[in-house]
Amino acid sequence: MHCPLHGAGTDPARLVGRTIRRIVASWHVYEGERSEVPLDVWLIDSEGDSTRISTGSDRCLIVESAAPHEPYDMGEWGRIDVGEDLGDHALLPHVGATVAGVAEHAAPGAGRARLELSFDDGARVRADCWHGDLRLTRAR
Repeated sequence: MHCPLHGAGTDPARLVGRTIRRIVASWHVYEGERSEVPLDVWLIDSEGDSTRISTGSDRCLIVESAAPHEPYDMGEWGRIDVGEDLGDHALLPHVGATVAGVAEHAAPGAGRARLELSFDDGARVRADCWHGDLRLTRAR
């Protein structure tokens, strides 16, 4: 999938057959309150590769090969926390699961709009951009 601003990114099909060993997420924290959803999620797989899932400024879904970044302070705008145990989201229960399949969906002229990951236990998780935020939901 090709996004006009962010390029094609990484082919998520490379995750098929790999086990998710760790999941790292980043969260915006402002005045002591953490964002409801993560800003980025990194899937670290059994091959040691790290796949980042995030959203772009054009509301596309970014899927790229990238290592987690360090937490950072944004002064009066809060901070970005990064870690493995910072909150709950739909991908978290799948640590230790093997990715059985992926499906991508595109929006005309905007690149990747949605990614769905299927796991060996039959569960599915959908990642998409909802009003500019990363949304991770259990697919039915």
